[in-house]
Amino acid sequence: MAVATKVDYEDAAVEVHRLVVGPVDNNVYVIRCRATGASLLIDAANEHEKLLEVCRALDVRRVVETHGHWDHIQAVEAVRAAGIDVAVTDADMLPSYDQLLEDRSVLTVGRLRISTIATPGHTPGSMCFAVEGTPLLFTGDTLFPGGPGNTSFENADFDTIIESIDGRIFTEFGPDTLVLPGHGAGTTIGAESPHLDEWVSRGW
Repeated sequence: MAVATKVDYEDAAVEVHRLVVGPVDNNVYVIRCRATGASLLIDAANEHEKLLEVCRALDVRRVVETHGHWDHIQAVEAVRAAGIDVAVTDADMLPSYDQLLEDRSVLTVGRLRISTIATPGHTPGSMCFAVEGTPLLFTGDTLFPGGPGNTSFENADFDTIIESIDGRIFTEFGPDTLVLPGHGAGTTIGAESPHLDEWVSRGW
């Protein structure tokens, strides 16, 4: 495989490959079922030629988008042109897509089951993805080490993102859950959840 990816996590059932692309260092993740080799890619962000090489090498069957901001969607049209379905929520923010994602649904990739979790706030349609039976939670730009994603954009809302983080992430996932965000390093629920009140007090 010509494009190097970093394996961020692996166990008997799943591998998570990551590469960083574009001018604002977006994380692109590939969730691969080890039993079948089938994969799903999260956020076709940029550098479409690299992503298409990864898609071919890791047998990516579907792409899902955590949200519709420009830096997360630059390679969507190229991926679709290569015959890979793209599923989204912020449909009005994308030039093209194949499917709309719904909250609390399950995507299958080989033998893996991936749950969808609506977490509005950064954008109205922001969504996280959890791999059932693993500690993996992909949070896009909703949750980072040290706090929530930016809510200074149009159609973003701080109170809404806090409600999403508290009610849909901290309440539903245990402290050992691995948080894999849309930019930068990962963290855990246990490292972040004690600081919720601090984030509310500071207002960002």
